[in-house]
Amino acid sequence: MTVHIIGAGLAGLSAAVALAARDTRVEVHEAAGFAGGRCRSYFEPALNRIVDNGNHLVLSGNRAVQDFVRVIGSQKHFLAPARAEFSFADLKTGERWRIHPNDGGTPWWIFSKSRRVPGTRAGDYLSLLPLLQPKDVPLGPQKNGALWNRLMHPFLLAAMNTAPELSSRKLIAAVMRETLAAGGRAYKPRIAHPTLAAAFIDPALAFLKGKGVEVRFGERLHRIVLEGERIVALEFPQGLQTIEPSDVVILAVPPSVASSLLPNCPTPDDFRSIVSAHFGIVPPKASPPMLGVIGGTVEWIFCFPDRVSITVSNADAIVDKDRAELAEIFWRETSAILKLPSELPPWQIVKEKRATFAATPEQEKKRPPATTPYRNLYLAGDWTDTGLPATIEGALRSGRRAAELVSARRSV
Repeated sequence: MTVHIIGAGLAGLSAAVALAARDTRVEVHEAAGFAGGRCRSYFEPALNRIVDNGNHLVLSGNRAVQDFVRVIGSQKHFLAPARAEFSFADLKTGERWRIHPNDGGTPWWIFSKSRRVPGTRAGDYLSLLPLLQPKDVPLGPQKNGALWNRLMHPFLLAAMNTAPELSSRKLIAAVMRETLAAGGRAYKPRIAHPTLAAAFIDPALAFLKGKGVEVRFGERLHRIVLEGERIVALEFPQGLQTIEPSDVVILAVPPSVASSLLPNCPTPDDFRSIVSAHFGIVPPKASPPMLGVIGGTVEWIFCFPDRVSITVSNADAIVDKDRAELAEIFWRETSAILKLPSELPPWQIVKEKRATFAATPEQEKKRPPATTPYRNLYLAGDWTDTGLPATIEGALRSGRRAAELVSARRSV
């Protein structure tokens, strides 16, 4: 059996790593000249340093992430605080605080005024219990309050990349159960360091190379040749690749590409943008690695040794603004919070207009499973039915699930 994996984003790499670890013969075909998809790093001339395409946070409870980095041996490339601790700053009031959840599943931390969200009482957290129940309706308008405004809204907005009020209750419940409801041990922050490529991509490629897996870049799949219930060939610009009866294909491409190759394949068709910015300036030594911002355009600030980066989720309202204008807005807020000079340092803006599918109930219903009507074709990607919103964890789970289906087929 040869498994042809189309796409070397995280989902494709996850499938390739899982299969190669079981000594399955794998070939990876990637249209671009690099691996990683949205999860990649590159040299930015404007800053004269390597930066990430966007900022991604994973958590200690992300099981697929932990399994993936253990197999590829990249645990050292994460900033890994020993406990769950999150810093916030309110741009309008000037207030700053940190929340300190305890590790266990019983949230006794909410009874400590110094550890919970300022302006909240322990009883306020009971209002989060309904979020654990998956329902096929949007969340709807929430009451204004410190707990919602200062923790839950920014947390869910980052996880869903969709307004929480419009997001799928099923997806919200899944995120809540695996993070906040599981105790602090499940949501200790894990930040890729020094780059996403160092943590996820380069070690995965090295692992695959060591297993004899060829990753072919610049091979964009133009057509899937079908015959009855199976794929018989893949058409690339370089020629036609025959798919033998024992071979399998894993299609790990963006939803728009999947729908063009498989017209009858259901895919999400509504997307949300993300805007990130990188500033070539060293942050103050006392800065936390990650800082949530309340009351500004900037939502999260990431402080790396050689740069400061920011992220704005669900950014459709600003994604079309002029880049220089965005840089001025972002730096005005960021410099005020970090107490850095107001003069704009070297910068770069990264816009991803179709960063993730919209995490609404309507789009959730359009997510296909890993299996397809074709006997030798499986799907992978954070847009497939992973049970999670479009996250790194979801992408890695999808690749692993496709690999498990292939392995089960092989053992029959």
